[in-house]
Amino acid sequence: MINQTISLPFAYDFDSALVRLARDPINAVNVEEREVLVPMEEGNVIRLKGTGSTLHPAFEIENVVDDAQMDRLFSIFHFDRPLDEIARHFEKTDLAPIFEQYAGMPIIKSFSLYGTLVKSIIHQQLNLKFADVLLMRFVEVYGKNENGVWRYPKPEEAAMINVEDLRMLQFSNRKAEYIIEISRAIAEGRLELDKFETMDDEEIISELVAIRGIGPWTAQSFLLFGLGRANLFPMADIGLQNALKLHWKMDRKPTYEEMAERFPIWSPYLSYASLYLWKSIE
Repeated sequence: MINQTISLPFAYDFDSALVRLARDPINAVNVEEREVLVPMEEGNVIRLKGTGSTLHPAFEIENVVDDAQMDRLFSIFHFDRPLDEIARHFEKTDLAPIFEQYAGMPIIKSFSLYGTLVKSIIHQQLNLKFADVLLMRFVEVYGKNENGVWRYPKPEEAAMINVEDLRMLQFSNRKAEYIIEISRAIAEGRLELDKFETMDDEEIISELVAIRGIGPWTAQSFLLFGLGRANLFPMADIGLQNALKLHWKMDRKPTYEEMAERFPIWSPYLSYASLYLWKSIE
């Protein structure tokens, strides 16, 4: 196993990142101790602990299998993409005050691509509290816990679940069918999540929406939080509409056209505009 101490040459707000990670009940996060446990597909669990500050970020990393896994961890936590370059991009835009206020806030990828889809399906049209209850029921019954770290079931295992079994956990019939269908698509090779890293956004969205239960919103959420794609702005999101309404001091929510007018200025970092706008109304 590889243990390493690193520092980053740009501002990085690890504490805010931990707070966001802790909102997902699946994640093993200790905000006070400034650490998170990251379950890897190879079976090991990486421990990441913050030891520096936002302006001088430093970390202890433990239990990494090899250099390839270290690279994947860097990608998950945005250690490999300088946030100061993105902040400079927004200095001359209307979002400059928000980027200054919340400097160093990274986009952190989900630890499980499959879990990203399952979570998105469960959260569709449900309030956050009950959606998290359903999510934990699913993982507790069909996943596994190793040393305090939860893992989603493998897609081939979830593909064998009956709709009636999920109904017993208070899933709607439709949500149960969607989760099983997505799991089967992955298990049967009709949906290959591992290849998405090398595909462009539109190709991925096209493949995802072909699966029953995955619409444009879920596909965009997967691109942003599963793959960490940099240039996405889900205009239908109510939170973003409300954030822009406040930021632009409007008496109504902005139209799609009004939002899209800013895209050339904010691109190629629309995802960061989304993240920082969400942060501004938390």
